[in-house]
Amino acid sequence: MTDAVEPLDFEFEDPIPISPPLPKKRKKVIGLDDLLEDYKKEQKRLDERKHKQKRSRKVFESEDEIDDEDDAEARLSECVDQCQKQINQIYGDDEMPLWGIQVFGDQQILRQKEYPELKSSVLLQSFMKNEINSLVELNIEKGEDFLEGLLMNGWLLNIVHASSRVEKSMASWAFNLMLYSSKVGLTEAACEFWCAILSVKNEADSSSIKIDWLPRYSDLKRALQAYGFLLDSPSKLSSDIDMVNVDSDTAGPPQNIRSWIKFAGVCCRMRDANIILSTKEAEELLVIIISLFLDRQLLGLSMVLNKGMLSVINFFSHEEWPDSSNEVAKSLADRLPCNINCLRVVESIVGIDGRSKQLRSAVAFQFLIKSLSKKVYDAEEVLRLLISINLKDKKCDLSRMYIYLNLAENWLLFDPMLNDKAVVRELWCKCLRNCSSGITITDLRSYASIVRCKASYLLQGWASK
Repeated sequence: MTDAVEPLDFEFEDPIPISPPLPKKRKKVIGLDDLLEDYKKEQKRLDERKHKQKRSRKVFESEDEIDDEDDAEARLSECVDQCQKQINQIYGDDEMPLWGIQVFGDQQILRQKEYPELKSSVLLQSFMKNEINSLVELNIEKGEDFLEGLLMNGWLLNIVHASSRVEKSMASWAFNLMLYSSKVGLTEAACEFWCAILSVKNEADSSSIKIDWLPRYSDLKRALQAYGFLLDSPSKLSSDIDMVNVDSDTAGPPQNIRSWIKFAGVCCRMRDANIILSTKEAEELLVIIISLFLDRQLLGLSMVLNKGMLSVINFFSHEEWPDSSNEVAKSLADRLPCNINCLRVVESIVGIDGRSKQLRSAVAFQFLIKSLSKKVYDAEEVLRLLISINLKDKKCDLSRMYIYLNLAENWLLFDPMLNDKAVVRELWCKCLRNCSSGITITDLRSYASIVRCKASYLLQGWASK
């Protein structure tokens, strides 16, 4: 029974906590101020959204505008480039081509001759027998080397002056060294030796000096052929010869050409130069020297060429010169092309005296009548032919007209007899007026502006005379 009244186990457990009841939420009263504030916030949010959209739209539009500007710039640049190309094409054609033709081709192998007769020369034998040879101990087999040394230091010329004689073997040996030696020092020394003995021989008080051997024009011509000279005859010349652009090691002017020119000029200045040259050979020599002015690789020898040309011009007697100058002019016109190179030929003949002026006029006239391709030889007929050229014809080659004007100018300017003829002057001025007024400023043909300006310039000078 007692057990029946004891407390149960769950009665000793802690009581289960009971959460207090949640307080009832009070409903918030929304007033007009709250509504207005919410409206403002929403309106601000919408404004910011619109602003962002507007800004992004401006960015896109600016990018489109940039793309449009880039396209416009590209189109403008392309248009400018096309205009520039057209302008360059118009004015680029007005540039005159460079003068110059290939004068020398492949050279032959220049082999030195052997001169066994030098061993028996009086000069070498006398030195061998001299007491001084006991100090030098010269071997006769090395006699040529010994003579080369004397030639280089100038002692050979002093010995010639002292002995008043140049032996045949010595003269021929020095001549071949001058034209064929590959050693520049020997070539120049031999040239100085020959120029010196010929100049001494030319003096009136030096008749006692005897030269046992003198070269002939054929010897000079043979050397020129060995150098690969291409213009030795009209048959070898054509208008197809271009400017020098040769890759071959053996092509081009040889180093001996300077000595060749100097020696040829000295020969023409001798009192008895006709021993070496005939009149016909001198005419051919003059043609060759003038032709060398066309080789651009010989520009450094312009003064040497000019001096040699004047020497040959003065070779002729007063009676020979009129006919010889015409022959030289015809030969040059036959050998050389009638393009820009013929103007170079005319300008290379510097008119410093009566003969060179006459030659320049004759050469210009021969090139002019050859360029016109008409058999006219009278001054008035040539000028009327120039006047008859229709410059307004689109097929008219104005580059040829430019060459005609330059040739006619040199022909008339350096011929005093033609300057005094009123009819010739009148026809020439009429030709110039046709060129200056017949070609308008708006004429965009090649060489149109060059021909117009050239004619206007010449007209001013001739009209004032």
